[in-house]
Amino acid sequence: MAKFIVRHIVKLVLLLFAVSVVTFVLVGLSPVDPVQANVGQAALANMSEAKRVQLAEYWGANAPIWERYLNWLGAVLQGDWGTSLRFNAPVSHVIAVRAGNTLLLMFVAWVLSGVLGFALGVVAAVKRGTLVDKAVKAYCFVLAATPTFWLGLVMLMVFAVALGWFPIGFSAPIGKAAADVTVFDSIYHLVLPAVTLSVVGVANIALHTREKAVDVLESDYIRFARARGMGTWQAVRRHGLRNLALPAITLQFAQVAEIFGGSVLVEQVFSYPGLGQAAVTAGLGGDAALLVAIAIVSSTIVFAGNLVANILYGVIDPRIRQGEVRVRG
Repeated sequence: MAKFIVRHIVKLVLLLFAVSVVTFVLVGLSPVDPVQANVGQAALANMSEAKRVQLAEYWGANAPIWERYLNWLGAVLQGDWGTSLRFNAPVSHVIAVRAGNTLLLMFVAWVLSGVLGFALGVVAAVKRGTLVDKAVKAYCFVLAATPTFWLGLVMLMVFAVALGWFPIGFSAPIGKAAADVTVFDSIYHLVLPAVTLSVVGVANIALHTREKAVDVLESDYIRFARARGMGTWQAVRRHGLRNLALPAITLQFAQVAEIFGGSVLVEQVFSYPGLGQAAVTAGLGGDAALLVAIAIVSSTIVFAGNLVANILYGVIDPRIRQGEVRVRG
């Protein structure tokens, strides 16, 4: 266990180092001028040359990429993540506020997509070959080919603009003080983005669960249970759900990266103040410190999801652990 933990800690450190380097290089090669992007075209035109040089030096815009990276890395190792140019606030504060909204959105969408996908997969398998099965598969295939941002725009136009059932965006009512925002307000603004994100994530879970459930229904123990007089649903509930639930959960953890990627688009469509929207804002403004911090946090989230999935794979199939032991031996 100690070797397992140390090995994955080393992998995480190397991953975060590579992510930070690549992000810094991409920001440095970007044609976005951080001075112009954060000051504004009109203000920059009326600004003296000395003031422009001063701002460029303050933000490190004229320094080489390697020098900016080493300065940033040295500050991070001392606990200073820098200051966001776009939000004019410490990066750690921006991350703390935005990460909470994103994690809440991802968690709700993750649970909804898992539950709905699992239920649809089991129903499709039990009703295999019927109209219900064909409808579920068609639904999944259509969703798998549907862009997340397009579905978000449709949901926004239908349920927020046309019907007026939900707000058009944000995580709280406009003009309401943060201290006055209730839990109901937060949930009310969360529903539409979370449903949009969860609907897209249903397809993989549903199709995988369907195929696994078909194998379970054709197994000997289900046939024996049905021969004893059990109905199909009763046999699946008593003897099949345990064999179906763990693989579905494992696949769901492996989908954390896809859910996070979808959350970036959903947050942008619904103006939801999370890490995804902050990443877009930082990218457009050349805010390297904030963009690198967001990349590191998101990489850690995805790494954690994949790690849990790998652990569950070993729980499901002990042969995976035995194979790892033989390889290391």
